[in-house]
Amino acid sequence: MLDRTPSEPLLSVDSLTVSFRTEHGLITAVDKVSFAIRPGELVSLVGESGSGKSLTSLAVMGLITDPNAILTGSIRYKGRELVGLSRHKLQAVRGNEIAMIFQDPMSAMTPVYTIGWQIAEQLRAHRKLTKKQARTRAIELLAEMGMPSPEVQVDRYPHQLSGGMRQRAMIAMALSCDPSLLIADEPTTALDVTVQAQILRLIEQLQRNHGSAVILVTHDMGVVAEVADRVMVMYAGRIVEEGPKEPVFMHPGHPYTEGLLRSIPPMHGVRPHRLIAIPGAPPSPANRPPGCRFSPRCAYRYEPCGIDPPLFRKEQQDIACYRAEALLEPVGVQRP
Repeated sequence: MLDRTPSEPLLSVDSLTVSFRTEHGLITAVDKVSFAIRPGELVSLVGESGSGKSLTSLAVMGLITDPNAILTGSIRYKGRELVGLSRHKLQAVRGNEIAMIFQDPMSAMTPVYTIGWQIAEQLRAHRKLTKKQARTRAIELLAEMGMPSPEVQVDRYPHQLSGGMRQRAMIAMALSCDPSLLIADEPTTALDVTVQAQILRLIEQLQRNHGSAVILVTHDMGVVAEVADRVMVMYAGRIVEEGPKEPVFMHPGHPYTEGLLRSIPPMHGVRPHRLIAIPGAPPSPANRPPGCRFSPRCAYRYEPCGIDPPLFRKEQQDIACYRAEALLEPVGVQRP
């Protein structure tokens, strides 16, 4: 259970913007995104494909290597600024204090080395361990991930494992140095439903046992409902709603959040014959509408939506929507 006692943020992201130079000009994929992650909490960053959620997680990891990328804003980990940090200093943090579970472990892992070798190398890069000690710890980690016969699996190559077992090996590698922050980018997308549930339970269990904070990046509100303490909803490069899971699910403040929730089958009660899809499609980063970026798809749009909405505070939720302006307080004006 998450400790609700106020604490200093483990990670603070302020006005993060990621743009790319193209032949058509500068295109902004992530636009002035701000959030904070506190120790030990499991926060889900949710949105459709192209919303900027994975790019945000890569920015936190310092893994945006495109020479045409421009990154501005602030990313502070334990009070230390990561933006502009040298490659050597960033490597001391990445994989050690901040780790990532990638969507496709087959492409994230090196195919010519065994999974045990790769986990051991991660350990030796950040811990003063001998080869024998690192191998022993790799076997222990695989056992902790629930892999059968870990002393045998440790010598297997990624292609010799099933998708679920590869993901478990990926999680073992990410957790090998006991990171304070774990970023899981769509960790269950390529897995069948049964294995998805197993991996989610594993992440939740490990988060409790290791005390790590977790950012779970997903497009699936069902996954969010299963494990998240807090939800950040992202649309067209911006966070449009943020708050604890229960009020966001029970009383969504942004029409996009409402649409996401209506498009999934209910967990309890009678299921409707048809699910309600959100009309239209997300805008291209090169051709976003003025004002509220969701307004062309929104059933509630009206005149003020032509102007960028600020974030409004509704009890524990922050919502970027003018529809609730009369009832809410702008976050930038007054915030408890």
